[in-house]
Amino acid sequence: MKKNDSIRVWFVSVALAAVGLGFPAGAARAEGSDVAEQMQQHFIDVSKKVGPAVVSISTETVQRMPVRRYQFGGSPFSDFDGDLFERFFRDFYGDSDNREFKQRGLGTGVIIDEEGLILTNEHVVHGAEKVTVTLPDGREFKGQIKGSDARSDLAVIKIDAKSLPAAELGDSEQIKTGQWAIAVGNPFGWAVGGTEPTITVGVVSAIHRSIRIGGADRDYSDLIQTDAAINPGNSGGPLVNLYGQVIGINVAIFSTTGGYQGIGFAIPVNVAKSILEDLIQGKKVLYGWLGINVQDVSEELQQHFKLSSREGVIVARVLEHSPAEKAGLKDGDVIVALNDQPVKNVREMLKSVARAKVGQKLPLKVIRNGKEMKVTVEIGERPSEMEGGEARGEGNWRGLQVSESTAGVVISRIEPGSPAEEAGLQVGEPLLEINRRPVRSSKEFQEVASQAKGDALVKTSRGFFVLREGSRGE
Repeated sequence: MKKNDSIRVWFVSVALAAVGLGFPAGAARAEGSDVAEQMQQHFIDVSKKVGPAVVSISTETVQRMPVRRYQFGGSPFSDFDGDLFERFFRDFYGDSDNREFKQRGLGTGVIIDEEGLILTNEHVVHGAEKVTVTLPDGREFKGQIKGSDARSDLAVIKIDAKSLPAAELGDSEQIKTGQWAIAVGNPFGWAVGGTEPTITVGVVSAIHRSIRIGGADRDYSDLIQTDAAINPGNSGGPLVNLYGQVIGINVAIFSTTGGYQGIGFAIPVNVAKSILEDLIQGKKVLYGWLGINVQDVSEELQQHFKLSSREGVIVARVLEHSPAEKAGLKDGDVIVALNDQPVKNVREMLKSVARAKVGQKLPLKVIRNGKEMKVTVEIGERPSEMEGGEARGEGNWRGLQVSESTAGVVISRIEPGSPAEEAGLQVGEPLLEINRRPVRSSKEFQEVASQAKGDALVKTSRGFFVLREGSRGE
């Protein structure tokens, strides 16, 4: 039995002993008071254990912006000495046509080594020209960014200090929904005149959450969700368990107002542990890449591809000149095992590929046209993202309309209640195939769509979808 389970059982056992076994009401209240006192002491102990290792990080970034300079010659000021005014503004603003503006930021970090290594978010220190770290005891140090990685949104800072209190890194693979979660940070120290961190308490609301913020260069696909309040300035601070072990790095809040609304997210600490050495050494963090778009197996796709189960992932698209193309993978292949380990879903597949070493050769078990086969692929380095261009032209079929763009045919409109909406298609995504026939223009779209009978298999950049026959948009 794990620590969390044993504590939970102990609390429940005490409550049952006090209430369910016939103890007098006063005894039950006494036992309940003991439980409350024990619980309260746990939070106090965590605060004392982790608090000294949580620091405030302030950054300063200089932005240079062009300034329109007013020429006084020939202006309403022409009756005055234009050169005099030019000299006045030059003395005040300088000779450059660019003005410098200092932008300040605030975040949190957690000391992970007594020699002054601090883990935080990459977005906390992104572009910073000056980093100042304030310890809970009020001491300030100049921070040096040792390494950063935008994709994981993690960074390591170094300060010149010795014998610092360091937080213990836990194991995020052991996290369970419902366990206690404590967020530690110093979001408002600058406003309330204090340098000691704050704690907020809640539970792990969910795991393996995905959110889409920060652009395509960030990967927030396997986050811990918590209802422990993560306020502005908490970014980079630790999310800890009841034993003071760091289980995540707080990264974001989900809010319609900019304030806390009960939903916060943290990067699992195991993600940080897997790239920590590269960050400390200032190396570029490399992520494995196959060059395929994959999707989970839905019930409809299971039936269409005649699969025995919904485990595995469907290859929606093989990118040109990618490791997958070189290995011989094809659109419509179903990957059921990677490196001799079963592939259950897209999340597990992407995590395994990303953590694989570039250049490593891995065996894949693939189902193609109902037959099982093996493929060996050499992991490549994940390249930068690319996007398409402007759209022109249009069409209409089964509740969806398309437009032509430099990237191909994209979905421009979806009618409410149509088969396209029911299938889960989205406006803006490229439409690649209908019934395994390529769609590269509005003309091809009209030709292929007009010949589609019955349920149609549609392929977009996200994968395969089954469109039922019949639509008011047809």
